[in-house]
Amino acid sequence: MKHKTLFATLVALLLVVSISLPSASSALPAAQAQSGAVQLTVYNQDLALVSETRTVPLETGLNSVVFSDVAALIDPTSVSFRSLTDPEGTEVLEQNFEYDLVGSAKLLQKFIDQVIVVQTQDSQTYTGTLLSAVDNVILQGEDGAVTMLSQEQIRNIEFPALPEGLRTRPSLVWLIDAQQAGEHETAVTYLTNGMSWRADYVLLLNEESDAFDLNGWVTLDNRSGASFEDAMLKLVAGDINQVEQQVFSRDVMMMAEAAAAPAPAVEQREFFEYHLYQVTRPVTVKDNQTKQIEFVTAQDVPATKFYVYDGAAGYAGYGYGPVTDAGYGAQTGVSDVAVMLEFRTDEASNLETQLPAGRVRLYQNDVDGSPLLVGEDQIDHTPKNETVRLAVGNAFDIVGERVQTNYKPLGDSGAEESFRITLRNHKEEDVEVRVVENLYRWTQWSMVSETLDGKPVEHTPRSSQQVEWRVPVPAGGEAVLEYTVQYRWK
Repeated sequence: MKHKTLFATLVALLLVVSISLPSASSALPAAQAQSGAVQLTVYNQDLALVSETRTVPLETGLNSVVFSDVAALIDPTSVSFRSLTDPEGTEVLEQNFEYDLVGSAKLLQKFIDQVIVVQTQDSQTYTGTLLSAVDNVILQGEDGAVTMLSQEQIRNIEFPALPEGLRTRPSLVWLIDAQQAGEHETAVTYLTNGMSWRADYVLLLNEESDAFDLNGWVTLDNRSGASFEDAMLKLVAGDINQVEQQVFSRDVMMMAEAAAAPAPAVEQREFFEYHLYQVTRPVTVKDNQTKQIEFVTAQDVPATKFYVYDGAAGYAGYGYGPVTDAGYGAQTGVSDVAVMLEFRTDEASNLETQLPAGRVRLYQNDVDGSPLLVGEDQIDHTPKNETVRLAVGNAFDIVGERVQTNYKPLGDSGAEESFRITLRNHKEEDVEVRVVENLYRWTQWSMVSETLDGKPVEHTPRSSQQVEWRVPVPAGGEAVLEYTVQYRWK
């Protein structure tokens, strides 16, 4: 311990000489930055940019400045400090991020080989040199006697002082050379992890499922280790590129508490290649808090409910060549028919706005007027004048069946394959089902035949390897779609 102290002292003396301090014993003026205005820009990717202005009293020459209450998950390499009062005459010589915070375990470790006073639950007092605090507290008295106390026995521990290097809050500490003395208005920015936001949408469908009312909420989650009072809050929707870097491990609390805020006005605008949402009033974001802010509403948005049967969902090919295995994708056993909802983000739909990525919950009122959850889905970042398609769930009364009826190799140059798709409708009304087929064996294909209930039909291409048929299915009845496709790989 003495050798380490001596070494640290020598390093400090060398540093003093290198920056021309008057003497090693001269204490630097210590200044505490006073809190000021805060601007908080939060991204979708567990990242936030904190911009603060604080007043710092500086003396001419070297100063030690403590900037406390920073986020525990700060990226120290991203910090920028600038004096707005005298930018040319104020220089940062050194920066440290100190996050060795006060705690009972830390204090005990710092006082190994030092004298402390321990009071027990039965009002006994023990004074001695602390030998260990790993599991139990072990003290050695002046007479050499050793006393071991369990954590359950201890009521209070008295320490002579707070050790150097321990702080009550995460802090940035700067060594600053100032040419102008006085109160400096300073600007500090840094990036921190532990903070992100997402959009949450609530859709209330009407009875006919052909329109809905929409409420969109920003859900902001702060686990950065810092609170931000009366911050100007900006939210960036979009995926920015980040360079992967080493993450320093620090202890932070991960429990979040829910807190809802009144719906404020939120301004939307484009920023670079992203969209930015700014809350027009100051917002307090507490540490370990989940906050919700309403940012979009719309009424009577037209929607289309439809059904999709994709009997070979997830089957794909072309990775290393043609798929020649006759059994590949032949009998998938998929019988579910998906219920989908589709709408537009345009003026005609009363929803001319961009929608940030997030979770959508769909509700519909029961006969007694109480809303019931009918499904939920995720959407990606969606600009204006685009189509949004939601997977609501699976239809209870519509069933699909997909059977391979033939597979015939065409020598070594291709293959021909046939399927029969049967749709059964147990509802009391007619429905239309969109049948989707993935032509996964090879990129070169042609449709040989396609019939619906024995009559010729035509498919609609959805992509270069996916086709669709829109099949009407009568109430209480069924419809049979059959097709044959030919693949050529030579």
